[in-house]
Amino acid sequence: MKRILATLAALALSASAVFAHEFMVGNLLVDHPASRATLPGQPVGGGFLTITNKGTEADRLVSIAAPDVSDDVQLHEMAMENDVMKMRHLPEGIEIPAGATVELKAGGLHVMFMKIKHPFKEGETFKATLNFEKAGKLDVDFKIEAAKPAAKQGGDASGGHEAHGG
Repeated sequence: MKRILATLAALALSASAVFAHEFMVGNLLVDHPASRATLPGQPVGGGFLTITNKGTEADRLVSIAAPDVSDDVQLHEMAMENDVMKMRHLPEGIEIPAGATVELKAGGLHVMFMKIKHPFKEGETFKATLNFEKAGKLDVDFKIEAAKPAAKQGGDASGGHEAHGG
């Protein structure tokens, strides 16, 4: 009976490790880096994640590198400007205030993988390195999730950027 309980406990722990998709560097917790599946020929992909700063000092996500999928990874922001949704590159990065959580998601702050080398396929993962001003480098795995239906993709950072300059 003890052997069965030990086996069940080990399985439960390994299952939670599989479902956990968190990464930590310094005081920064990065949760669920993800992208969405892309269509063949689609030139860009979006990236999404949540960063929680558990420290007492602000930090900054200054860049992301993902050489297996793109040689040009940018941090972007979408915002309303004169009743028009505009996207802009954030070359200075994204501030992560002390004690705060910053969500990179469709329609707001997000990652853009420009000129992707191959389509993103649902169920696959790719490696990326997040570069923080104070905490340093953090290697993460982006999970590629299902693409959203076309009707909902209009304001989605993972598609519709063919005319977007890089």
